[in-house]
Amino acid sequence: MIRVPLWELFAGELRRLRTDAGLTQEALGERVSYSASLVAAVEQCRRAPRAEFTERCDEVLNGGGLLVRIRDALMQEALMPWFREWVSIEQEAASLRSFEPLVVPGLLQTEEYIRALHEGASPLVGEAMEQQVAARLARQPVLDRPAPPQFVAVLDHSVLSRAVGGPKVMREQLEHLVEMGRRPRVHLHLVPETVGAYPGLNGAFVLATPADGDDVGYLDNQLHGTIVERTVDVNSLRQTWESVRAEAMPHGATLAAISEAAKRWS
Repeated sequence: MIRVPLWELFAGELRRLRTDAGLTQEALGERVSYSASLVAAVEQCRRAPRAEFTERCDEVLNGGGLLVRIRDALMQEALMPWFREWVSIEQEAASLRSFEPLVVPGLLQTEEYIRALHEGASPLVGEAMEQQVAARLARQPVLDRPAPPQFVAVLDHSVLSRAVGGPKVMREQLEHLVEMGRRPRVHLHLVPETVGAYPGLNGAFVLATPADGDDVGYLDNQLHGTIVERTVDVNSLRQTWESVRAEAMPHGATLAAISEAAKRWS
């Protein structure tokens, strides 16, 4: 869990830099193109600072990279110890293959969808929850890099109908999925509801392929995540992936199905 003093350090330094610059929260918000209420929420530790917000504040307030460095440390500390190694693997992978039978893959989740998941399924509340929301969002720029990994995701059809956060959150999440799916290196595949029992129902997993080296797997459960490196286990995950992928719809048909599902949430 992230240490609250580090969270308060960011808020305090933001407040100090803003005050030294002679700016109110409203004035800073105008200069960085964010609302004054968001500036206040970050300074009061009610909202975690997003990367773009941090970079703009650092530039406008002449922070010399201080805010960015504190946020980077904050995001690292927000990750559970057993998850940090996987994030490093994820960020360096040449390709990622993800199967999710219950929710949208983390790299494709919207902020409000992430928050709704935590509100409904996590014991964390308040600052601790916001830190986890920000930590997940901090992983997503891996898909925005000039040379992003190839990301292939297979989702079960139930993901489109599970009311995470309500109609508005679901509609925006599914529209975001379609938008991401139009990127050249993002491929989405949906297992249709006509498919009965299939190997993927045993649980979610991810396979990461590094630029050089062997595949590495990741499994998640109620208590913690597990990195899978033993050859026999990785081979088993590969076989499961092939079985799951064989049941799924093509990319184009999947985007069409997600678009239709988004309309039903309107």
